[in-house]
Amino acid sequence: MRLLRIGILATSAVLLSMPLSAAEVGVTSFQTDAPFAEVVADLEDAVVNRGYVIDYHGHIGDMLARTAADVPGSKPLYKAAEILQFCSATMSRQAMEADIGNIAYCPYVLFVYEPAKEPGKVTLGFRRLPAGDGRDEINTLLEKITREAAGL
Repeated sequence: MRLLRIGILATSAVLLSMPLSAAEVGVTSFQTDAPFAEVVADLEDAVVNRGYVIDYHGHIGDMLARTAADVPGSKPLYKAAEILQFCSATMSRQAMEADIGNIAYCPYVLFVYEPAKEPGKVTLGFRRLPAGDGRDEINTLLEKITREAAGL
């Protein structure tokens, strides 16, 4: 019995230490053939037109290109890649009243990128929050925003 428990613990430790792909952690994404700059503008509009303020606009692709010579792994990943960060006071309060630990999911982050290897193929999306405790409404909002920007 002791050997069985040790085996189960060892297997659990290996599984917990394995990296998860984006799909496994709940990333929702959509693809479009619209120009990258247009998709970013549409994503910004989809947020702002709902009354939210974009707190941060990160230029991830530019940062990776700028630092490529200084870090290992210098192959080009993106033709362009950006993130937008925003929050909803109403939705965040509801989620945090359901579980104060939901602070971990605020602010919300949307992403958009065009792969270096596949120019013209733009992907946008968000990291889906776990279901329940006031987070479902946030997922619905994030999905509506990204679908709208993707032209769906």
